[in-house]
Amino acid sequence: MSTTRMTAFVSGHVQGVGFRWWTRSRALELGLAGYAKNLQYGRVEVVAEGDQGDVDKLLALLEEQPSSADRPGEVRTVVAQYSEPKGASGFEER
Repeated sequence: MSTTRMTAFVSGHVQGVGFRWWTRSRALELGLAGYAKNLQYGRVEVVAEGDQGDVDKLLALLEEQPSSADRPGEVRTVVAQYSEPKGASGFEER
């Protein structure tokens, strides 16, 4: 299994609607570590580390259009980049 780190910038109506909580829940279900954090201009930064396949599953959930019934908010764009893992543990909302 290959381990990776993904940083995704999510734009749309994703602040103040439970999106970070939802992201944390999905990440923990997939066994990923990292965080979801509000940024300026209404974006959310999602950092996830773990097995490449599980990180890709989280990215697919973030990008899913139309959004699933349980995903709060409205995602317009997701820009993801990959890098070497830094040894994150747990997954938190910041």
